[in-house]
Amino acid sequence: MRIPFHASPRRTVGVEMELAIVRGDTGELENAASDLLRDLEGPGGTQHPKAKHELFEHTVEIVTGVSETVADAKADLQGTVRELDAVAGARGFRLFCAGSHPFSHWRRGRVSPDPRYEALVREMQWLAERLQIFGVHVHVGVSGPEPAVAIANALTGYLPHFLALSASSPYWEGHDTGLASARVKVFEGLPTAGLPYRLDDWSDFERFMATLQNARAIASIREVWWDVRPHPDFGTVELRICDGMPTLHEVGAIAALAQSMVLMFERRLAAGRTLPFPSEWVLRDNKWRATRFGLDAALIVDEAGTRRPLREAIAELLEEVAPFAEELGCGPELADVHRILAHGPSCERQRAVVAAGGTLPDVVQALVSELATDVPVLA
Repeated sequence: MRIPFHASPRRTVGVEMELAIVRGDTGELENAASDLLRDLEGPGGTQHPKAKHELFEHTVEIVTGVSETVADAKADLQGTVRELDAVAGARGFRLFCAGSHPFSHWRRGRVSPDPRYEALVREMQWLAERLQIFGVHVHVGVSGPEPAVAIANALTGYLPHFLALSASSPYWEGHDTGLASARVKVFEGLPTAGLPYRLDDWSDFERFMATLQNARAIASIREVWWDVRPHPDFGTVELRICDGMPTLHEVGAIAALAQSMVLMFERRLAAGRTLPFPSEWVLRDNKWRATRFGLDAALIVDEAGTRRPLREAIAELLEEVAPFAEELGCGPELADVHRILAHGPSCERQRAVVAAGGTLPDVVQALVSELATDVPVLA
């Protein structure tokens, strides 16, 4: 099975952002995506080019075009958020972006009117029915299929960094889960989601996908939802580990870090260097640590079990990629990672609202405010 990879000549960036639709009065999830997308249609019923259905009717996914810089991608997202927020507000709804809804029950979700989504739920049953979760995906262009495999492998060791910075799903169906990211554990229930397998080259990728398709385990390679994966149609490496993030500053920070790291790894490959790939048992444990403790995690850094605070590891990584960020023009956005380290990711801010005497509907209102103003709500 041959899978063509549409290589990108530059380290372009694209972002996908899943937005929750909630009632303006109660903060409850609302199955209104079809209505909002219809309101956004152009002349003759043409669909909006950058807003579309997701699995459930309480979600709208917005996407950027192929952007040269992270700043361009942020501006693209902001324009679509404003359009969508206007039509939502006219119907009494609001929007937010976080890994989970703090209190709505997944059984109230309605599957979007798309045969692909209907088939997914029919096949996966409860595993898909409970996917009341929201993420942000970042695509970075790479020069070819072999670099895409090597870079995806290398990025696997940094998934805890991205997850901890974006963690925003401490609550699930009205309860504090004790996790920084409950979304990760919900999504891992799907058989083709979670940590990727280590693939040695593009031929390995093609053989893996051929096996699953021949066995009818998947209908297409789009149904392999790894935390990081090569995306042959777009010619990118796609980072999928991140929870939804409430502010565009946070989205831009993550996109800048991803874009800078891809360029750094491409340069190392071009210089004949081998990229790192930690042991599977270290990867799994470190992902769990970030899932549970967020930025307060201590990561395993060697086979002897030596640990290091994740905050320190992120600070060191920022210094390492800073020259590449400057080259790409995303230095200001990369600096926003320091803002996340300073005021905490969304999971910490949500818990602070409750610790200050707020309710879970108050948490939703804080999330709505953060998306609308691009300013973190600090209790």
